[in-house]
Amino acid sequence: MRRPIVAGNWKMNGLSASIAELDLMIKGYAPALAARVDLLVCPPFTLIEEFAAAASGSKVLIGAQDCHPKASGAHTGDISAEMLKDCGARAVIVGHSERRADHGESDALVRAKAEAAHRAGLMAVICAGEALSDREAGKTLDIVGRQLKGSVPDGLTGDNTVIAYEPVWAIGTGKTPTVEDIAEVHGLIRRELSARFGEAAGQAVRILYGGSVKPENARTLLQARDVDGALVGGASLKAKDFLGIAESYL
Repeated sequence: MRRPIVAGNWKMNGLSASIAELDLMIKGYAPALAARVDLLVCPPFTLIEEFAAAASGSKVLIGAQDCHPKASGAHTGDISAEMLKDCGARAVIVGHSERRADHGESDALVRAKAEAAHRAGLMAVICAGEALSDREAGKTLDIVGRQLKGSVPDGLTGDNTVIAYEPVWAIGTGKTPTVEDIAEVHGLIRRELSARFGEAAGQAVRILYGGSVKPENARTLLQARDVDGALVGGASLKAKDFLGIAESYL
């Protein structure tokens, strides 16, 4: 039985005062909810250590939004997976569509970052998803399948890897795929993972849906077949909304 996870990607948002929202999340993550679903908060780099300290002793996990493939070196402005682990992070998002688009990240680079996460003992949350033009051209499954093949490293297990399907055209637009559309893509991901890594590993990996998930639509979206939680953007910045999404599992 896969344990659901709701992950919050804060993107480039949050200052020190934002710890008040994290405190509300920790307080609102009641035992009944913690028994049903994992909660992962991924703030910007500047807040990871402070958030990890605040979450210490709770069941709320703190993660990061990116990492460099190398453990150290002359890479000005970059952060290694080992540094994230040292700050208290437990996971790191790699290959988010905004990184792929804004920074030209290739599948090969995403794979290297996921390998770095595994090397450092972090859970890699590997993102894949199609643009609107791809969906309209009927290329969704081809695009997602190609990204999976190129971005997911060897050594995948249900403990060290989570896959997040994020239709790029649905992020921040208010548009969402149908439950049937989501189930179709998640089913492809499950089949591809099982074919490559074996049925046991393929069935153990959690697959998240990410694309304008809100408290109002979470219960419907998260009930789709092969959906094991959500990767949440804007709605993760407020404790009430973020917990409201997680409470879909109650």
